[in-house]
Amino acid sequence: MEIPEQDAAHMARAVELAGRGHGSTSPNPVVGCVVLDAAGAVAGEGFHAYAGGPHAEVVALARAGERARGGTAYVTLEPCDHTGRTGPCSVALLDAGVARVVIAVADPNPKAAGGAARLRAHGVAVTSGTLTGAAERVNEEWLTYARLGRSHVTWKFAATLDGRSAAADGTSQWITSPEARADVHRLRAAAGAIVAGVGTVLADDPSLTARPATPAIDPSLTARPTTPAIDPSLAARPAAPAIDPGVPGRTPLRVVIDTEARTPQDARVLDDRAPTLIAVADDAETALKADLLRLPRHANGLDLHALLRELAAREVVSVFVEGGPALAGSFVAQGLVDRVVAYLAPALLGSGRAALGAAGVETIAGIHRLTFDDIAPIGPDLRLIARPTQPGREK
Repeated sequence: MEIPEQDAAHMARAVELAGRGHGSTSPNPVVGCVVLDAAGAVAGEGFHAYAGGPHAEVVALARAGERARGGTAYVTLEPCDHTGRTGPCSVALLDAGVARVVIAVADPNPKAAGGAARLRAHGVAVTSGTLTGAAERVNEEWLTYARLGRSHVTWKFAATLDGRSAAADGTSQWITSPEARADVHRLRAAAGAIVAGVGTVLADDPSLTARPATPAIDPSLTARPTTPAIDPSLAARPAAPAIDPGVPGRTPLRVVIDTEARTPQDARVLDDRAPTLIAVADDAETALKADLLRLPRHANGLDLHALLRELAAREVVSVFVEGGPALAGSFVAQGLVDRVVAYLAPALLGSGRAALGAAGVETIAGIHRLTFDDIAPIGPDLRLIARPTQPGREK
């Protein structure tokens, strides 16, 4: 089905707006909305800025006011049809008198779905499936969480051009530049949890915290030209608030994968800078004073499927996996890596620890294929973002 040029342009703008909510809406999705008046001019825009705050449709409708009557709303995710911390967006659209609603992605959450059906039942024209791929990509963490019942996984590593994450003597600070490390903290701050293995805790005693605690909005999202042009009456005001100043910064949960409960009691991950969960085998004996999560054993470690389901039950939408090659290999082998973020330094070691350990591949036919999504310079380094060509392999 060919998408009308105007629909594509306005939905692209809604997707861009949705991206501004990254890192502050969990456990809710990121959503963007553009409202046109009856003549087809942009009357209001909005995005979901933080959990518990007004939804994208409500923000856009408030800015549009009476101009929304008889107009069109473009929404990246099906308007919700239930009452939670806010009222149903489907009802808000009906009350505003919108004549047409264009939706990119159907809501997979049965509790919230049904908005499209309600709108149609009340005579609103509904178009679904516009720029679905782009809208799914901007909301991939939450969609993984909602569709698969587990946290979305990003594996991050830093390495030399020859793939070494540490020298032969085990030293690794610092392979990449201060600019790359600052970018890592930005990504950490946007995650629901930061995950590392006990080997990393024993070797490096990391804090596993993010600086800053409140994720900054990616400037690339606000620097792009507006598409389509905004009505001049709206040009003087921002598209929507970045993060409500009254909302406290969310601190990512720290998770240590520690099968035999070897984490030292005085490890920095057990300080009071952030909450910490130590995942241990269900039969491990320990006197460790910490919040323990007991999980079944799997191969040479823990059942990571069970870990991600448990984290999802705690409303952790996304996890940021750091640490050593063994843990990374376990996530890859179990088909649980949804995105890879690699920082490559223009340097060579020739020996030392590889970035990825055993990942369940015995022959080239079993190789884990990825596709590049973004390649960007970060200071003197290169940041590569890639995704599996067969996402959700664990199904």
